[in-house]
Parts: sequence; C-alpha cells; structure tokens
Amino acid sequence: MIKFGTGGWRAVIGEDFTKSNVQLLTTAIAKKMTDEGRTEKGFVIGYDRRFLSDTAACWAAEAMAGRGIPCRVIHRESPTPLVMFTVQQEGLPYGMTITASHNPAVYNGIKVFMDGGRDADELLTSELERYVLNTDESEIKTVPFEEGLANGAIQLIDPMNQYIDSIIRSVNMGAIRSAGLKVVLDPMYGVSRTALQMILMTARCDVDVIHERHDALFGGRLPAPNDKTLTGLISYVKEKHCGLGIATDGDADRLGVIDDQGNFLHPNKILVLLYYYLMKYKGWHGAAVRNLATTHMVDRIAEDFREVCYEVPVGFKYVSAKMAETNAIIGGESSGGLTVRGHIQGKDGIYAASLLVEMIAVTGRKLSEIYREITDRYGTCEMIESDYRFGQQEKERVTKILLRDKLLPEFPFLIEKVSYLDGCKVYFKNGGWVIARFSGTEPLLRVFCEMPTLEDAENVGNILKNYLSLGQDS
Repeated sequence: MIKFGTGGWRAVIGEDFTKSNVQLLTTAIAKKMTDEGRTEKGFVIGYDRRFLSDTAACWAAEAMAGRGIPCRVIHRESPTPLVMFTVQQEGLPYGMTITASHNPAVYNGIKVFMDGGRDADELLTSELERYVLNTDESEIKTVPFEEGLANGAIQLIDPMNQYIDSIIRSVNMGAIRSAGLKVVLDPMYGVSRTALQMILMTARCDVDVIHERHDALFGGRLPAPNDKTLTGLISYVKEKHCGLGIATDGDADRLGVIDDQGNFLHPNKILVLLYYYLMKYKGWHGAAVRNLATTHMVDRIAEDFREVCYEVPVGFKYVSAKMAETNAIIGGESSGGLTVRGHIQGKDGIYAASLLVEMIAVTGRKLSEIYREITDRYGTCEMIESDYRFGQQEKERVTKILLRDKLLPEFPFLIEKVSYLDGCKVYFKNGGWVIARFSGTEPLLRVFCEMPTLEDAENVGNILKNYLSLGQDS
C-alpha cells in the first residue's frame, strides 16, 4: 500500500517501507514521466540520515535508470530543501528525497517534488497512487548502481555550495556580521549542520553545535523541534548566554527556536515574527498563507497592513500552491514549516533560521522584545495542542460524530461558523477557534485551540476532548 499523506509517503521500515515498494513508486514516477514526454532532463534523488535512507536512494536510482531516465543522486546526506532547490535550479520535472521528516525512527518514506521545486500537489499524488496501482512488479526494471555510474545512467552530484550561496545572497550578511551574535545550533542528529553552520560562520557569528553526530535513533527522541524535545538546547542557551538557539527537524525543512531568555518560541510565533519583520522593517508588501491549524495572529498583521491572509488545508503542498497563485510573501504552518517569496517554493528551516538571525541583526533587538512589540500592537493569542492515538474503531466513531453527523458540544462562546475543509474547525465570534483533524502522517487525532487567553484555550480543548471521550494526550 503506497498512500500519500500531507508530507509524502511514510511507512514503517520493513513493513511497507521495503525495497520493492521504493522501486515500485520510482517506477510509477518514471512511467508518468515517459507518458508526459518529460524524461529528457532527468530526475534527482536525495536522502537524509535515517536508517536505510542512503540505501533506498540507490534502490530508487537503479529503478529510474532501469527505465532509461537520466538520474542524479546527491552524493551526501541532504536537507530536503536542498533537493527542492536542485529540482528548481535544474529545471527538472520531478525529484524525490528519502525521508520520513520528523516521524519516529522506525519510519522512513519518500517526498516527491514537482517542477519549480514544489511539494507534490494533491493532483500529482493522486495520479502517482493510480500509477502504482496499475504497475506490476514485473515492470520494475533496474540497472545495478555501480553499472549505472559507469555508463552514465546514474550521476553523483553535490549542489550544496550553490544552495548555500543562494541563501547568502538572500539575507543581509553585512548586518549579521556587525551584530556579533552567539548562536547555538541543534540539528537533532539530522542534516542541517553543514549548511546552517557555514552560513552563520560566513556571517561571523559565534556558532556552537550540539547533537550533530549521526544517530539513526535521533538520541531516542522524535526529530521534531518542540518544547519537549529541545530541553538540551534550552539549557545550553541559558548556560552559555546565547542570543539564539536554532533547531531543525530530521530533514531540515522545519524550524524550532529558543529565544535569548531560554524560552521555546512556538512555530506560530516564528511565522508572526517573520511576516511582521518583512513588512514593517524590510518594506515588503503581500499576502500571507497559513494552514487552518495555524495562528490567526497572522490575519491581524495582514489586515493592519491592508493585506490578505489565506487559509488552506494542512499540508505544505496547499501552502505552496496558494502562494504561487496569490504571489504571497510568506507561507507557514504551526508545525514549524515556512517559506518566503523569492526562495524555493517549499519549507526550508535553514533559510528561515538565516532570516531570523538577520531580523535580530537589522533591528538590533532581541526576539523577545520584537514579539512584545507585536503583542502590544495586536493583542495576544494563546494556543494549546493535543494529540490522541486511535485504533480503527475509534477513528470511525469520531469521524461519525464530527464529520458525518456534524455534532458539536456546547461551547461557552458564540460560534461564528464551522468549516469541514480539513477535519472540523469551529470559529468563535471572539476571534478564537478550535479544530480536530486526523493526522496525515501518523495515527493521531490532533486538536488545536487558539483563544485570547490560555485558560479559555484549555477550557475549549477539554470540552471537545470530553465530548469525544478521547484518552490521554500522547
């Protein structure tokens, strides 16, 4: 079974993530490229540090070369945005990277990219699933990897320098050089260290790095930057009096930040900070795009600057598509992914981190001070997030209540509207909201609630939890 979720195809290693399935999906992509007459420019494959990622990249290359399509393999552990950058720069129709992003270590998977370096949209992933169903394993043709290298069917490339240079050209390196910042990086045993450390050291930052070694188990923690997984980074920032702590997830497309006071900055705040900075301090103008589980503070900023904030379903492919449609200047999601106009059309934790460092340098202010300026101007939004694991029966029960029967509990706030665009989202007239939706990458029901106060957010979240008879937050 190869089904795409919000962030590609992910599966447990040895169960569905197998050599045959990797080559089956690659063959399906190759057949689609052939049917479209788009094989001439070839294909690119990257991989991260997960168990079997490098081997699976070879499996995929063998299958692509077996269909007679020129195949480039990035010859190093690669951040996902590096692969997207390569698709964009080389003008390729498609590319892929072997990663399960921030999932537990028992998972691996494949993200597919389309022309322009964008995440595969829903139309493409649906078509690829159809191609997979119509592809028999007997159609998988392979060229042994070493043979492919020898005859040129497979080529090893390293576009890291070009990628780093593109970011250096995009940020104000002069301002950063003058700021004398001390920064600590936490790649979470992933793949961001080389690029991010090089960028910041080129800008004369004092850079320390923790958790940089190769560990396929990610130190026993999820490679997802949040307040629970970044306790080591928080301690380091406090003990060493750093101006900023930066973490990236396993494949470096998502960002986590610890401010100068040792506080974890929720990804919502990072998106708000950067959107405000781009318009207030850099003089940019344009819309923003966020998914429907992301803070509405972005909407307030957009309205203040006479711009628009567009809401889309969860999945960065929707953010990318809406940004392309509206020429928005920023797009992001509460899970830590964001992108800015003029760079690649997908999430890039390395570029986002560089832009945050620029913001501190240009404004001459600490992150905590800049965010206080924003809340003084727009008020506060407090969010709670809860994840609940479920079995199939539990999923069917909750689906019936919320999505088929469309039943809701009694809330202590007036309801403005209810949306079923992606899960069930209730908008309150006081500007708050609550959403319950099933994850597209793990067996989880995710509940997000944002209200003017943390007490109200927790109250609404608990009302929905009790109404649905959910278990303990995982």
